[in-house]
Amino acid sequence: MNNDLRLFLQEQRTLVERALQQEIASQRDVPTILQEAMTYSLLGGGKRLRAILTIATAEALGAAPTDVLPFACAIEMIHTYSLIHDDLPAMDDDDMRRGKPTNHRVYGEATAILAGDALLTKAFGLMSKSVHTSKVTAEDLLYLIDEAARAAGAEGMVGGQVDDLLGEKRQLVLDELVHIHRRKTGALLKLSVRAGAILAAASEVQLAALSRYAENVGLAFQIQDDILDVVGDQQVIGKPVGSDAAREKATFPALLGLEQSRQKVLALVSEAKEGIRNVSGIAADRLCDLADYVITRNY
Repeated sequence: MNNDLRLFLQEQRTLVERALQQEIASQRDVPTILQEAMTYSLLGGGKRLRAILTIATAEALGAAPTDVLPFACAIEMIHTYSLIHDDLPAMDDDDMRRGKPTNHRVYGEATAILAGDALLTKAFGLMSKSVHTSKVTAEDLLYLIDEAARAAGAEGMVGGQVDDLLGEKRQLVLDELVHIHRRKTGALLKLSVRAGAILAAASEVQLAALSRYAENVGLAFQIQDDILDVVGDQQVIGKPVGSDAAREKATFPALLGLEQSRQKVLALVSEAKEGIRNVSGIAADRLCDLADYVITRNY
């Protein structure tokens, strides 16, 4: 990772963390245990890649980070809710997340479920604040919020999670696995990029190019996650490795092997970058660096 990207990631993480902290602190008349459980997971670390993609996309189109910060934070809240619920015994039954005990191990299953519910609900209220900061009309913002609901729900992330559960202990073909992960992981990453673009008043050509970029980066991100679950450092990742194999989950390394999976990541990232480099009005360098980050990250 080059120093410029490292500094950018640090600065944007700080910006997002501060905004998330302010949003949670601004809540009133919330049960103390619920506030603590929400804070524990939301401010418990993480790459903030989704929020950063929203910000970087907006900047690539000439907008400021503050134009899209509420929506970027909302996407982080949706992502955090999904992690809390993913870790539950009924789902992946994980004990560790980001180097700490998972939410339900600290607060109990019922409170963890409700903390996830509260974060998801708050996210959609926070999205509405973008009408005061972005370059879009209220009508366009409503369209984007509807898109967020579809990306996070049964047509997107949640539907992908269900198909992922149904795929355990089954031999899937490549097209089935790609379809699962374009929704389970890819839908929210694609939303992150499209939100930055729409809030920055992207043209139809720009939005189409950025959407294809996001689809490729989203799938590459999931394949890299699958690879890290095989060869990653547990201390760096912050949770046990090998959990996918233990649950007999369908993964790219299990289907294609490690080397072919790595080549697939490289090809997707290359396609992502090429698709935005020569589009008028998109300053693509930062987004290309973020695509490369998918390959080089170790957690």
